[in-house]
Amino acid sequence: MSRANERAVAVARGWIGTPYRHQAAVQGAGTDCLGLLRGVWRAVYGAEPEEVPPYTEDWSEPGGEERLWAAALRHLIPVAPGAALAPGQVLLFRMRDGAVAKHLGLVGRVGSAPTFIHAYSGHSVVESPLSAPWLRRVVARFDFP
Repeated sequence: MSRANERAVAVARGWIGTPYRHQAAVQGAGTDCLGLLRGVWRAVYGAEPEEVPPYTEDWSEPGGEERLWAAALRHLIPVAPGAALAPGQVLLFRMRDGAVAKHLGLVGRVGSAPTFIHAYSGHSVVESPLSAPWLRRVVARFDFP
């Protein structure tokens, strides 16, 4: 695990309990899944890699654009399909077949009981089991540079 990935896990765990708030990225006050990743990035690197424009909850769906995936490719290192799951990897999820990928999380633990940390609509930032239903939704994984 890289030092950046190791730091990302520690930082993300500090966000656990932060309420879910669409478009927010403030530890303890509110965040969505992208805001969590933005906050982790700020803690690891000092500033966000690019400005995030306002977005709706159905962003990218009407046009079918993979905007989140494209942004991840600009700033993160893709993990080869079939490579081992590792703490700190960023997970990109497609929540429904045929929909754009628009949920993010970070691997917390690996092994017999893997977990991931994410901001989940209707909840808060949580560390959830990375169960088979969640794993089926992962379309890409990334490491921090």
